Amino acid sequence: MNSLSEARVLTDPDVIDSYARDRTFVEPGKPLGVVLAASRDDVVTTMKWATEHRVPVVPRGAGTGLAGAAIAGDGSIILSLARMTAIKELSPADEIAVVEPGVITADLDRAAREHGLMYAPDPSSYEISTIGGNLATNAGGLRCVKYGVTRDSALGLEVVLADGRILNTGRRTMKGVTGYDLTGLFVGSEGTLGVITSATVRLRRAPVAPPATFAAEFGSLRDAGSAVTAIMAAGCQPSLMELLDRATLEAIDDWRNIGLEPGTMAMLIGQSDATDAQAMAERMERLCMDNGASFVAVSSSPQETEELIGLRRLAYQAKERQGACLVEDVCVPRSVLPDMITHIEETAVRHGVKIATVAHAGDGNLHPVFIFDHGTVEPPPEVWAAADEVFTRALELGGTLTGEHGVGLLKQRWLALESGPVATEVQRGIKAVFDPLGLLNPGKAI
Repeated sequence: MNSLSEARVLTDPDVIDSYARDRTFVEPGKPLGVVLAASRDDVVTTMKWATEHRVPVVPRGAGTGLAGAAIAGDGSIILSLARMTAIKELSPADEIAVVEPGVITADLDRAAREHGLMYAPDPSSYEISTIGGNLATNAGGLRCVKYGVTRDSALGLEVVLADGRILNTGRRTMKGVTGYDLTGLFVGSEGTLGVITSATVRLRRAPVAPPATFAAEFGSLRDAGSAVTAIMAAGCQPSLMELLDRATLEAIDDWRNIGLEPGTMAMLIGQSDATDAQAMAERMERLCMDNGASFVAVSSSPQETEELIGLRRLAYQAKERQGACLVEDVCVPRSVLPDMITHIEETAVRHGVKIATVAHAGDGNLHPVFIFDHGTVEPPPEVWAAADEVFTRALELGGTLTGEHGVGLLKQRWLALESGPVATEVQRGIKAVFDPLGLLNPGKAI
């Protein structure tokens, strides 16, 4: 790859190993090297070289993934896009931005807010995750209950295909149905169809007034789930609706001493950014009380709001302090959220496994985190057995294996339960069209 203009190629084994991992426990293989791409041309050169030499390529952003999609295998080239950090355009008039894949999600949101706008998707890792990684997994986040997931903000993409050709998809407009929806196809494809080198994304008007936020405590997780169902059924349209179970709250309390009460088995954090935010938050407060909340407080104080949202964003780091984590993200219809929550609790008891659950509860997306001993090569049998039950029940309730983390490597064992033979055949056919040699992130997504 002598023609790489600005990129750096790393070959030191210890350095390569640090790029071969994500936030999962999965051990990587032994890649050949790392390309730190600085431009689209670097990506084109890398893909042409890989095609000529039949070398697998693993695209990578910040490595914050939780499903193993960025884990590198033996003999592969890791293609890091983290240095491609330009916000190439931000148009307040059109409410769009054009960004490179290495842009940190929170940085784009901050840039948009200088113009009275916001970038809506905000995964919990938004301060460290990249737009490219968010696109690769169709990430959601805390605001997705009102504003949707990454795909809902992706208007167009520039993609380098496996053979080095450049494909432009989508548009700059809010509407457009010319041809097949190739933008939607690439979003969530986990780097298996092409390498995203630029994205045109939708921005939204930021709320004029500070949002109103409430925190509710419950004596049971099921009651908290019932409150969520009632709030959504009442048409309250929260901009955020997050649920934390007792195990998660204990992990945070052990770390930050939040004053957790003995009887609190679940906490619900909700928010409204509507024009009548305070009244809407108070309505949600009443619905929580009607569904068994032991305590509810409503605040429009920016400082208190920041503290509550910060509490939610600490959840995963707090669990990582307690052990290795198998992180899942089943999603079920909102109406059956209490049933799914109850099943997760019962599964933990039945298998003697520690499961700490948080949820983007407003859209039925649960993150049960299976915690096991640090230093264990992979989860013990009882953890896998418990995970089997959780995934099976989610599908029985009309849900899905993954709401926003992607399939990666970790969910391959359950994929056939959701994707039937016809869907599997079609997806493999799509893969063959874009990547006939199977070089792009092999073994992931499908």
